Amino acid sequence: MSGSQKITSSHRSRLALIYVRQSTLLQVRENTESTARQYGLAGRARQLGWAESDITVVDTDLGVSGRFSGLRAGFQQLVARVCLGEVGAVFGLEVSRLARSSAEFGRLLEFARLTDTLLIDEDGVYDLGDFNDRLVLGLKSTMSEAELHILAGRLHGARRAAAERGDLRLPLPVGLVHDADGRIVIDPDEEVRAAVADIFTLFDQHGSALGVVRAFSGRRFPRRDTGVWDGRLGWGRLTHGRAAAVLKNPVSAGAYVFGRATSTRRVRPDGTVVNTVTRRPRDQWAVLIPEHHEGYISWQHYLRIEAKLAANRTSTGARPPREGSPLCQGAIFCDSCGFPMNTSYRRADNTPDYVCTRSRSDAVTTPGCHSIAASAVDGQVARLLLAALTPEQVHLALTAAGQVHHRHQRSHRAAELAVERARYEADRAERAFSQVEPENRLVARSLESRREAKLTALNQAEAALADLITSEPALPEPAQLQQLARGLPALWEAPTTTAKDRKRLLRTLIAGVTVRHVDDTRAHIGIRWHTGATDEVTCDRRTNRNPTRAVEIVRELLDTRSDAEIAEHLNTLGFTTGKCRPFTVASIRHIRQQHSIGSKRNDPTGPGEITVPQAAHILGIHEATIYPWLRSGEMTARQGRHRRWCIPWNSEVEEYWRTRVATSSHLTRTNPNYETGQAV
Repeated sequence: MSGSQKITSSHRSRLALIYVRQSTLLQVRENTESTARQYGLAGRARQLGWAESDITVVDTDLGVSGRFSGLRAGFQQLVARVCLGEVGAVFGLEVSRLARSSAEFGRLLEFARLTDTLLIDEDGVYDLGDFNDRLVLGLKSTMSEAELHILAGRLHGARRAAAERGDLRLPLPVGLVHDADGRIVIDPDEEVRAAVADIFTLFDQHGSALGVVRAFSGRRFPRRDTGVWDGRLGWGRLTHGRAAAVLKNPVSAGAYVFGRATSTRRVRPDGTVVNTVTRRPRDQWAVLIPEHHEGYISWQHYLRIEAKLAANRTSTGARPPREGSPLCQGAIFCDSCGFPMNTSYRRADNTPDYVCTRSRSDAVTTPGCHSIAASAVDGQVARLLLAALTPEQVHLALTAAGQVHHRHQRSHRAAELAVERARYEADRAERAFSQVEPENRLVARSLESRREAKLTALNQAEAALADLITSEPALPEPAQLQQLARGLPALWEAPTTTAKDRKRLLRTLIAGVTVRHVDDTRAHIGIRWHTGATDEVTCDRRTNRNPTRAVEIVRELLDTRSDAEIAEHLNTLGFTTGKCRPFTVASIRHIRQQHSIGSKRNDPTGPGEITVPQAAHILGIHEATIYPWLRSGEMTARQGRHRRWCIPWNSEVEEYWRTRVATSSHLTRTNPNYETGQAV
């Protein structure tokens, strides 16, 4: 049956859909002939008998890849209309390319068969009810998908080969450009070079990308546009994302990299497919060529920046040093439960404490989860840190490091011998290959394969030796280190040294600090050094705690002396409070309240006397109302032990003050039994 005979009046009574698509916007702009040919299919529909009003052009997918139908609104509209039976024929230059996926194209064919919809292209008219037409379209779809796979494989293979040589031209970070020969060079603009170099200088000073942005405030930062405006220089504000992009890009360190990111696809609940780009770890990069071109920093400097940025990411559990005054902030843990301890500041005097995070959460706390004054821990840790950095200790550390260095050199010797043997084997294979006659291809191919294998083995041996050498840090000069150790205490106490600088120095040597509760007054501190060694000390939990002996003296003298006399006695003995201040009446009262110290004779009143609280209760007024009467002498009383007021009390006195309270209009009654006259 010819193509025109397959078209019936039923087909012509329905719509003729002209599907127009180009894979990219570049094809839309440059391959104009293909686009014009697709729009010209409307004329063929008229020739085959469709009315002008029944011809619909679907061109919403221009510039959209045909790999996934979920990204093509036009294709989804086409399939929906076919399912509704509104379409008599679908026109395309090559209908087997309506969908790059065989599964999606197969569903379209099935819908077209069920709704008696024709597929028409330049090769003919296909009736999906005909087995032969369905078979031909199925084969064409499979061949189209295979063609796409083969072309993509070739393109990606060539791209990978060029990248492995370092010749693939990739977008460069700001500060680097391609010269006329395609090589990567430093940007010739001096202002651009200075701005990019300042990024790395400021990071070394502040230790974070956010610190770089703050220090860069008020200055312009360059950018190189891509796409249509490729290479055009622009200026703008430095943001955290742009600063991090410069710091994280290894190309700025002179390395050529390829394959730092991978694209993964996932299907949403609505059936659409989305691409997600994720960063790969450095050991999974497809190509890495250090020292490929001139950079702003060295490769080792880049590795230090990478480690520092990783240590700043709190989302991964890192606890970087902050600006707060506590020295162990972020590096201290509860020894009872293993949870980190956060810093809390008291409202009264803004004094910092370390508090177990588990004890403050809803989780079940362990008995040892407590808080401790930050100054109590920091003083002990700082003392041990400075003691470990004396010139004598540095000399011992350098001696031990020298022994380790000699052991590493002995282990390097084996790798050097392996390189020497691999080089000999490669030279031998090269000589054998150069001596063979070119016409003897059988022998030449065998020797060439052998030479390539030996060269590969040589490269691997040299890379192993280079890894051993770079993994061993160079030892500093002993005299320089000893000089730094002698000046460290002064540097530590210098007003120009910030708390953040002290924390960084502490973390270079100390891996962590643990605190375990001993009793109400003492705590056990464990210090773990990066070398694996540990130290243990015991300290008071509160550094502003009053001296224990002073508390005992208050307890001994309470019954024989007043608070003022006790304070004077403690000052005479040379005692001070926990805050290094002289004792006062208020501080003695605070000690008595804090330690629950009371007189052995709780009632200082004599016969016929009552206290101020008792009088206030009887009269139904506040205690504060009575004190002015006592000080002015209106109410007769005497001051007994510890300056406590003792008020003579009888029925006449009570009647007088009841009348006075009753006739006063500004006094507030607090005792509900006032009218009945019930006493305490």
